[in-house]
Amino acid sequence: MPQLDVGVELRSAEAAGQEGAEDMRRLEGQVAVVTGGGSGIGRATAVMLAAEGARVVVAGRRMAPLEAVAAEIERAGGKAAARRADLSKAAEAVDLARFAQERFGRVDILVNNAGHSSRVRHIRWVGLEEWEQVMGVNLTGVFALTQAVLPGMIERGAGTIVTVSSVAALRPGLIGGAPYGAAKAAVRNLMGHVHATLRDKGIRATTIMPAEVDTPILDNRPLVPGARARATMMQPEDVAQAVLLCVSLPQRTVIEEMVMSPTIARDMSADISAASRLGEPGWEGEAQPKASRADRAIPRAERGGRGAAEGEPSGHGDPPSGARRRA
Repeated sequence: MPQLDVGVELRSAEAAGQEGAEDMRRLEGQVAVVTGGGSGIGRATAVMLAAEGARVVVAGRRMAPLEAVAAEIERAGGKAAARRADLSKAAEAVDLARFAQERFGRVDILVNNAGHSSRVRHIRWVGLEEWEQVMGVNLTGVFALTQAVLPGMIERGAGTIVTVSSVAALRPGLIGGAPYGAAKAAVRNLMGHVHATLRDKGIRATTIMPAEVDTPILDNRPLVPGARARATMMQPEDVAQAVLLCVSLPQRTVIEEMVMSPTIARDMSADISAASRLGEPGWEGEAQPKASRADRAIPRAERGGRGAAEGEPSGHGDPPSGARRRA
């Protein structure tokens, strides 16, 4: 009786399994646009979507980190393109949609992740300029980009739009601040409108509302969280996994809303105190408290991702003048 080469058979089965896994990538053939794609949640989302077969356009204000993410995806065998866009300007949001369609032929998935928070949080002290900056990125930019990709989605009878809002939309206060909470509540309502009016045309609209996520936006807080505080927070990859779930479910199913929170709730009284007076005329403020010895003892590598999410808010990217945006 002939001897079987078990090693060869096992290697063949393993190779077949790898080929099968590639064939079963959930987003094969689809095109995704991810805003705020240079860091934090946006970067993690872009990498995950590409790993599942999507061709990805990463967009944001700073070209260098966007190109780094696109190169990371390409090195892993995926397809990606980087595009600079200031989403507070509606025309640039429309140009982003046009770029994606010209580069890859279509847009199947839109992830509205770019975000911007004000430095001053209290309604009494925040200025009109900061208010308009926050509304521009978090609301007007989402409106303009969503509107720009809808015609192609409607024509094909399918499309998924995921917007990263924040629990500040549900629980407003000083952690996220007046402009950010109002903008995130408004964008949640906007996604509800898309869902109610276009679901029968195959358009899925999802709002994800994370609480604190350790991304760069936290560095703009009146009281910047230390290592111990960040150690309790969600990481960008956690929210990216939620985005992947929403876009990879069968077309017959939509997740309308998702609320995400850290398992362990931390004491935020110091954060609230710091935010309550920042911007008050004549108030110089107190020195930024130094990280405690326990905070300094926790290496960043052990804390996971980069940057932060806003307050009760969600977190994203890099800053314009005086505030922090998701790149």
